[in-house]
Parts: sequence; structure tokens; C-alpha cells
Amino acid sequence: MSFFIDPLAIVETNVFIDHGVKIWAYAHIRSKAKIGRNSIIGSSAYVGPGVTIGDNCKIQNAAQLFEPCTLESGVFIGPGAILTNDQNPRAVNPDISLKSPIDWNATGVVVRRGASIGAGVICVAPVEIGSWSMIAAGAVVVKNVADFSLVAGVPGTQIGWVGKSGFKLIECEGYFKCPITGSRYVLEDKGMRIEE
Repeated sequence: MSFFIDPLAIVETNVFIDHGVKIWAYAHIRSKAKIGRNSIIGSSAYVGPGVTIGDNCKIQNAAQLFEPCTLESGVFIGPGAILTNDQNPRAVNPDISLKSPIDWNATGVVVRRGASIGAGVICVAPVEIGSWSMIAAGAVVVKNVADFSLVAGVPGTQIGWVGKSGFKLIECEGYFKCPITGSRYVLEDKGMRIEE
């Protein structure tokens, strides 16, 4: 199997790394993480224990993916983005004893196929980021995001729709259109779908 790990990266034991993966300097990959084919892990990124990263993902510099996060294939995580795992973080229990892993239940962020999370975004678990959606830089996501949604702000609010190309869809009479590919999208009760 062919992959690249910078000598300054920290990759713990029992990590699955598929063909074509690149892990750059100062990244820290924890035990039992899985990194899919051709994915790239940027400098100083953190991938928690048991995190799953699909094929062809790009995790940019200093992004932090806390367990039990799951990324499907083709996901982009911008520089400095944080995918959390605890809605009620405390260092100690009410009796001031130091918390251990058995004192809390980690909840993860799930990022569906082709989604993009911009620089400095914080996703507060548990949330699901829909396929091909796009989260604008600096947003704080506290609720689930529908497929093809464009989300921005604090808290993250849907401000439009994006196509697979990553560009905002143009509303036409009875449908939406990608300005780059010309693909048509239709809004239904369950959300946006592309016409095949």
C-alpha cells in the first residue's frame, strides 16, 4: 500500500491508512482512526481515536476532528475547523473529581458525501451536515443541515442552496439552476434534489 506520512506527523498504532493518503507535518492521528483512499490530512490537524474519514477528503491545516466523527467521501474541512463531541463540557464532575472517559458520552458530527465546511467553522455535536452542503467560514452549526444547503452565521442559518459545483444555485421558475454546470435542481418536501 502506498501513502505518505511526513516524518514530523504523529500517527499512533492501529490506524488504517488507505492507498494515496498524504499526512503532513505535525498532524496527529489517534489510534483506530480510518483514513480513506487519496485523502489529505493537513499540517497540525488532529484526528481523534476511531474517527472515520472517507475517500478523497481534504482536511486542511489545524482542523480538529473529535471522535466519534464520521466523514463520508469527498468532504472538505477548512483550516481551523472544529468538529466537537460534547455539548456540556466540563473538566470535573460535580464533586470536583477529574472526569474520565466513562463520565460522559461522546456524540459525533456526521458529514455526508461532498459537503464542505469552511475555515474556522465550529460544528457542535450531535449534528449531521447534508450531502453537497456548504458551511461558510466562521459559522457555528448547532442543528442538522439539509443536502445542498448554504449555511452561514452564528448560529448557522441557511441562506440559500448550492450545487455539486459549490456555487450558489440560481432560482428559476419552478426549479434552481447551477450557474457553472447548468444542472437543474428541484425543491421538494424533503429538501433539494438534482434532476438526473
